[in-house]
Amino acid sequence: MELRAGPALSSGMLQSMRLLLALLVCCTCAAGETLPDIRLERVFGGLAFKEPVCLVPLDAGRWLVVERQGTVRLVTPGATEATLFVDLRDRLSAKQREEGLLALALHPRFAENGRLYVWYTTPSPRRDVLTTLTLAAGNRDRADPASAREVLSIDDPEWNHNGSALVFGPDGFLYLSPGDGGGGGDPYDSGQRLDTLLGKILRIDVDRQDPGLAYAIPPDNPFVGRAGARGEIWAYGIRNVWRMGFDRANGELWAGDVGQNKWEEVDVIVKGGNYGWNRREGAHDFKPGPGGPFIEPVAEYGRELGISITGGYVYRGAAIPDLVGAYVYADFQSGRIWGLRRRAGQAPAIRQIAWPKVMIASFAEDAQGELYCASFDGAIWKLVP
Repeated sequence: MELRAGPALSSGMLQSMRLLLALLVCCTCAAGETLPDIRLERVFGGLAFKEPVCLVPLDAGRWLVVERQGTVRLVTPGATEATLFVDLRDRLSAKQREEGLLALALHPRFAENGRLYVWYTTPSPRRDVLTTLTLAAGNRDRADPASAREVLSIDDPEWNHNGSALVFGPDGFLYLSPGDGGGGGDPYDSGQRLDTLLGKILRIDVDRQDPGLAYAIPPDNPFVGRAGARGEIWAYGIRNVWRMGFDRANGELWAGDVGQNKWEEVDVIVKGGNYGWNRREGAHDFKPGPGGPFIEPVAEYGRELGISITGGYVYRGAAIPDLVGAYVYADFQSGRIWGLRRRAGQAPAIRQIAWPKVMIASFAEDAQGELYCASFDGAIWKLVP
């Protein structure tokens, strides 16, 4: 349905109609498919962090908090302050808001090998960089900056749209999401080109190395051996995924892709999928051109509800039973949090389950499947009934 302003509609009336439509769409669930209200409860003793953008469970109740400026803090249960885990500020640029240290992921065998991976931006030349580090010798409370080894770098033409989702899949491979390279409307057509890593979901094997690479390309990646295509690509037509996560129950990869100026979208990423950018924004035409078929988003929302999606997780915890199986995501700017439950043969049930009005930069999932989030003002929260 599309609402257009006519002679009889004032801008205020039009806005009211749009808000009413959005509320009807986002607050309706069929009987037996409830999506409960939740709230945020501040954790870590109220410790404050500087622009936290990523939150990662470490071990034995300890957490790593990634600060955009280039530091990672370690939080231990009962501690009155966070300690420095690693400082990478001398390696990166964080002048612009979408730059800096943007993501961290632990190797699946971190308990054995102490390896972790970080994603950050550099200034000269402007690049997006994937780097691995290891724990300091004999010290599980610190990563050793001297152990840093560059795994992958991508030349980045603009300062914005640096993606940053970084997750290991159930298959042990690393999935990452460089943005489209920046600039409004994808001027480099990165989303639809298969000869660039920009505007993609990538899948690489960090435990092996192909000749000339610091990683290996899994042979079952969809474009391996295709002339003119990069073998690292798992899916394409991506604008700027800000956070993605695997459903621990079935292995599906969910992502929140930030829109251009009208639509934010939720996607389930599949092998070889084309998600439409920049031919489409969400489920809507954006820029005519070749390509397709395109995979429709699972859900989308417009500017009445927010302007920058933060992808989350499918809830698999025990504390909020009515939320189990629902995908939880938020909008960074408006602070709204939604639950989404897919229904066979029907549109998904979507409901706003909280509106804490904080800038949610990232969600996290602990070993029990409970969800947490970091707000850009420095607080860490747990989602509770």
